[in-house]
Amino acid sequence: MFEADRASLRGGGLDRKRMSKLKLSRWPAGPRVKPARPRRAAYALPTLFTAGNLFLGFLAILQSFEAVMLAKAGHLGFNPHFRLAAIAIGVAVFLDGLDGRIARLTNTVSEFGRELDSLADAITFGVAPAVLAFTWGIAFVDGELGHSMGDHLRRAGYFMAFLYLLCGAARLARFNIQVDPVPKNPGRPDRKYFVGLPIPAAAGLVASVTYAAGSEPLEWWPAAVGWLGLLALLSVLMVSTWRYRSFKDLNLLRPRSPRSVVVLGSLIYLVWNYSRPVLLAMAITYVGSGIVIRIGGALRRRFRPGPPPPAEEAGSPA
Repeated sequence: MFEADRASLRGGGLDRKRMSKLKLSRWPAGPRVKPARPRRAAYALPTLFTAGNLFLGFLAILQSFEAVMLAKAGHLGFNPHFRLAAIAIGVAVFLDGLDGRIARLTNTVSEFGRELDSLADAITFGVAPAVLAFTWGIAFVDGELGHSMGDHLRRAGYFMAFLYLLCGAARLARFNIQVDPVPKNPGRPDRKYFVGLPIPAAAGLVASVTYAAGSEPLEWWPAAVGWLGLLALLSVLMVSTWRYRSFKDLNLLRPRSPRSVVVLGSLIYLVWNYSRPVLLAMAITYVGSGIVIRIGGALRRRFRPGPPPPAEEAGSPA
């Protein structure tokens, strides 16, 4: 049959267009190759990090309660339960930065994972730091203030801890519904920013202060008042529209320069050997970066020279 077609083509019986259609009809195209979808097991990987994040928040809450019971028994010095609660929140901050990146790298981003991550953040970086902040910074203030002033201080502690939790939940809700939000003071277009202080950073500062203080509960009332002021500041920053660097534009798979390798290695060494001051400095630097950038932008706009007055046209009447 094929020989007859070729003979007719050579004899002019079939033109080339008809021959091409004949070939397409006899040799159908193969099946279309669909893009490979990730295996179901790949979806469990970021979920495991989120579950670990949630467990660490639950552990921090339990350890805060254990610390209160130990301190009520008369051990007001170093409290290992406060230390473990602060470390659990700090590790959860690290894990929270990994689950999203792993989901994007493995192409397993889903609505279920996004909602689960948000609920886990509300517990680990909202409830757990609020409980730790009150039990460590307010519950054991000495009785120099008297019964009345001490009661007012505890009530203020309840309110500030709840305000922190409320603002953190509002920050998470705003993050979930906004698409490509723009901060009030937009930065460089080639970088990505958060609008408002992220709740993991706020929880990291609460945990780093507790950890750096030697995990001994506060007993001096001026320190407790300052602690309440810090909680109020974190609450306001979380619901603000000031910009904070998100570092989502950093590609972990891209080759790094020798300078970045040296900086990363030095940071790991410092955290391992001087964890208390280094972690506290890192948390303060990040939280304070949004304040410094905002103040700097306001000063630049205030002292920026205005446009020159328009020049008078030649020949205009005096």
